[in-house]
Amino acid sequence: MFVAHEHMGKEPDKMIVPAKDSLDLGIIVSDIKASLDFYQNILGLEFVGITPVWFGTMHRLRFGTSDFKLIDPKTVPPRGTIGLENQLGFRYVTFVIKNISQICSELKDKGVELTLPETDIRPGVRIAMVKDPDGNIVEFVERS
Repeated sequence: MFVAHEHMGKEPDKMIVPAKDSLDLGIIVSDIKASLDFYQNILGLEFVGITPVWFGTMHRLRFGTSDFKLIDPKTVPPRGTIGLENQLGFRYVTFVIKNISQICSELKDKGVELTLPETDIRPGVRIAMVKDPDGNIVEFVERS
């Protein structure tokens, strides 16, 4: 149900005020070497640094202005249900890119299976999806 506020027409006060134009993401991984290989060596994310945290070691990578944090846990927790529609919560990460056909071709050449091949989802927008080493869905989006 929509409730009109008394300050309609004015910019509402924001609880959070962005300090940058992107989000960062942390992923707990089961095999840090396989995950670094996938995100850094195959996808090309830039290595930023390593930070010890109370529950493991954070390996920070960067895509644009977003930090992509791969966490090698001290104790690997149980694996969740894999797939977009099998569990509530964050289900995939999206990389907005300029070269989707090239990425799809290179991923295939490197043996990475496209779980969703390059597809037009609406005029001017193409997407493709793969799974990372832990089965997390990685989406690529190109807007023309």
